[in-house]
Amino acid sequence: MKKIIYTLFAILISNPTHAALNVFACEPEWAALTQQLAGEQARIYTATTALQDPHRVEARPSLIAQARRANLVVCTGAELEMAWLPVVLRESGNTAVAAGSLGNFEAAEFVKMLEIPSRLNRADGDVHAGGNPHIQTDARNFLPIAEALSKRLIQLDAGNAAQYQQHLAAFTQQWRAAIVRWEKQAAPLKGLPVMVQHRGFPYLNNWLGLQQVAELEPKPGMEPSASHLGAVLAELQTHPAKVVIRAAYQDARPSEWIAQRAKISAVMLPYTVGGTPQATDLFTLFDDTIARLLAGLK
Repeated sequence: MKKIIYTLFAILISNPTHAALNVFACEPEWAALTQQLAGEQARIYTATTALQDPHRVEARPSLIAQARRANLVVCTGAELEMAWLPVVLRESGNTAVAAGSLGNFEAAEFVKMLEIPSRLNRADGDVHAGGNPHIQTDARNFLPIAEALSKRLIQLDAGNAAQYQQHLAAFTQQWRAAIVRWEKQAAPLKGLPVMVQHRGFPYLNNWLGLQQVAELEPKPGMEPSASHLGAVLAELQTHPAKVVIRAAYQDARPSEWIAQRAKISAVMLPYTVGGTPQATDLFTLFDDTIARLLAGLK
């Protein structure tokens, strides 16, 4: 009898928690949010890193294998992953997470989209029909997304509904308090004229009141040439900026080129969890974002 008890105890120690859900998160911010809301009830796989352009990801066999065993796919949507995710989902053969299914969650469905184009033309560059998909740079967007994602977790795993509800309540309370703190810290940034390397920050601009005066890319997703950068530099004589911003995954050279010649600060932002050593979770993501912007003023 003692031998049986010891055996069962050993099994419990080696398998302390059985996650109820396998989650395939397209970007680190959604992996981090799912972790906040699901805790030990989810085993989370993150398909990309903060140092990858989420527009351009290879549909590798490893991604397909992870999607095949997923109960839930959590992604940005709004066509951000359209170059690779449809292939991954199709090849996985997992109908439970196909587009439009209960197991497929698109965060962009639950926020107000910015920069919805009035026309669609491939000549305009990397333009998204549903609006700019880079919604994760406005901290306020995480509140409605968290609520919707928590409801989805409960639909998929009703047995753990109480835990999901508790996690949501705790996250919402902490996140609202953090937003108040961040907005107070970021008050000096209101009205700051900025340039961006890629059109990836309209939600950040809208939240903190930054005034975008120029972009380094001639069209979204198109690397700037030397002649284009020269033209942008000339435009700064009329519309000066104090900071040029880029995401962690982007080549630093265009921003550094402009910053040196215009004598302004080049600021690299984490953009998502893991983009800098300081941005280890959702809370420190915004701590570091605001700290870097404020440092750029100096």
